[in-house]
Amino acid sequence: MNYEHIEWQNSNSATGISFQCGYCGNKAGPSIRFPAKGKRDVIYICPTCSQPTYFDSKQEQTPKPRLGDEISGINKPNVALLYNEARDCTSVGAYTAAVMACRKILMNLAVDQKAEEGKQFAYYVDYLKDNGFVPPQGKEWVKAIKDRGNDANHQIVPMDEEDATLILHFTGALLRFNYELPSVLEADTKKRTPLSGTEGSTENPSK
Repeated sequence: MNYEHIEWQNSNSATGISFQCGYCGNKAGPSIRFPAKGKRDVIYICPTCSQPTYFDSKQEQTPKPRLGDEISGINKPNVALLYNEARDCTSVGAYTAAVMACRKILMNLAVDQKAEEGKQFAYYVDYLKDNGFVPPQGKEWVKAIKDRGNDANHQIVPMDEEDATLILHFTGALLRFNYELPSVLEADTKKRTPLSGTEGSTENPSK
């Protein structure tokens, strides 16, 4: 690929600009920019993380904001790694890779929930659905992740931003159901557990 030479000028003030930073994910209202000489290309500095974001002459942003939501409570490194990898792919427009990574998450999630390793992919999908790891209305989420992932893996036509947005949305919901919500409940239960030595209290709990 041939890149056109760009001569960058010294920094100056930026006003009235806002964008979502592709590094930290925060809404950025930069005060510093580096314009290109004789071109519309510009680099803005995020005031939160101090990282540079490039806008080309068509005002296309690099890196783009990652698609998908932050999901807390994922205590299995392989699952967390794949989900973050899928989101990272979207920041550079690698939407097919993002969808394929989401498909792989289904297998990793099933194995994390005690499914046998070394099985056909359909086994893991059925395992999740048949053993309570998918919410009652969520079987279509899993089907969409599986089917779109199969298309990404086996079909010539690549996935686009709309595909990746949809599949990451369903994947995030599945991970929230299996990791984030249980972790929130666990933290709340620990917070409400009586301190040692109070188990024998006769105080009326209704008061």
